[in-house]
Amino acid sequence: MTNFADSALLSPLDGRYRAETSPLAEFLSEAALNRDRLKVEVEWLIFLSTNEVLPGAPVLREGEIAYLRGLVDDFGEADIARMAQIEAETKHDVKAVEYFLKEKMDAAADALGETSLPQMHEIVHIFATSEDINNTAYALNIQGAVAQVWLPQAQAFVDELSQRAREYAELAMLSRTHGQAASPTTLGKEFAVLAWRLTRQLDRIKGAAYLGKFNGATGTYGAHVASVPEADWPTLAKQFVESLGLTFNPLTTQIESHDWMAELFSDVARFNRIAHNLATDFWTYISLGYLKQNLATQGTTGSSTMPHKVNPIRFENAEANLEISCSILDTLGATLVTSRMQRDLTDSSSLRNVGVAFGHSLLALKNLRRGLAGVDANPQRLAEDLEQAWEVLAEPIQQVMRTASIAGAEGMDDPYERLKDLTRGHAVGEEEMRAFIYSLNLPADVEERLAHLTPATYTGVAAKLVP
Repeated sequence: MTNFADSALLSPLDGRYRAETSPLAEFLSEAALNRDRLKVEVEWLIFLSTNEVLPGAPVLREGEIAYLRGLVDDFGEADIARMAQIEAETKHDVKAVEYFLKEKMDAAADALGETSLPQMHEIVHIFATSEDINNTAYALNIQGAVAQVWLPQAQAFVDELSQRAREYAELAMLSRTHGQAASPTTLGKEFAVLAWRLTRQLDRIKGAAYLGKFNGATGTYGAHVASVPEADWPTLAKQFVESLGLTFNPLTTQIESHDWMAELFSDVARFNRIAHNLATDFWTYISLGYLKQNLATQGTTGSSTMPHKVNPIRFENAEANLEISCSILDTLGATLVTSRMQRDLTDSSSLRNVGVAFGHSLLALKNLRRGLAGVDANPQRLAEDLEQAWEVLAEPIQQVMRTASIAGAEGMDDPYERLKDLTRGHAVGEEEMRAFIYSLNLPADVEERLAHLTPATYTGVAAKLVP
């Protein structure tokens, strides 16, 4: 058997789709996690020193602070490899970050000359449990991935969809409720419905709070108070967490409770599901001929054996990836909010799949954007279907009969039953529908209004509903 272990990638996100999902690696990869762990360790050291929290500790100079922050800014392949070497010895990922930082502090003299950094080993990771570092690093990871990668793609797609909605605002389309011909709408209004739903979820995601805690081994500041009792540790922790750009969680066990993650993942999953609804609707509109595919953008080969075909692969790819993303997000949301008593490690393994969940969603979004760019409305096909569906005017005629009866007109009895007898199970065209209208003896203005109604003009104010 061929051994692919060294050359093959197990995940399609890192293999086939690497070019599409690679921007997320800047935030949700193991290397990015270690970079942000290093950031938190560095910032904690700087915070304690510059605020003179620890009696007798050196106060960092500007050059030393710049050096430490430069370790994070310049974190690259050599640093990733070195940290992996250390972890192979420590068998502890956060401890490896601590030792890595101490190594860099020992080497600071080469860059700075005289420096107190080599004498500050004991300040590194002081009063911090691994989860203090991890929870804030993960919050920074996810915040960056959402704000800088996922949200721009999602917003661009919704903006493009909204533009199409405006373009097709007045283009009448036969509705399909339960798959059957129903009261007409406009193609633009249906696009706008989906854009509106997606926008609501984006607003929730944009308003997400990314929480962090920094309160020690079981959330009591026990070691902090035992060592420096005069310090106001809850206030200091709040200041530090907020300095990272996060929202402070004041009350936790050893771990940050991850409730905010569950909330965010639920909102992203809901966005995914609405986008999935869009993908299946667009697939159906293509199948009906309401949307036609642009061959130049959708690809030249639709079937390996049937040359005539152009398959709606962008929307099908999006469907599959949205389903996978949602399944992972749902599992994460359910798992992360539970931890046995003060701590277990189920969250540690689970959190490593956040990038997978967002990767499949990002891939779907890119396919949806390509799919949308590759379809155009087919006015001729839309008009053909409307012309074959005069029975849909049974609804407005029935309602007009009801309102005319309420206003005192006679002969308007049993409007629903009479329209049912006319249209159900029968082919009804323009001639039959007009004849029925004229047989009602409606008031002249009402009769005139109905007589000019067609399936293509029976769209209410659909066009005006498109923002």
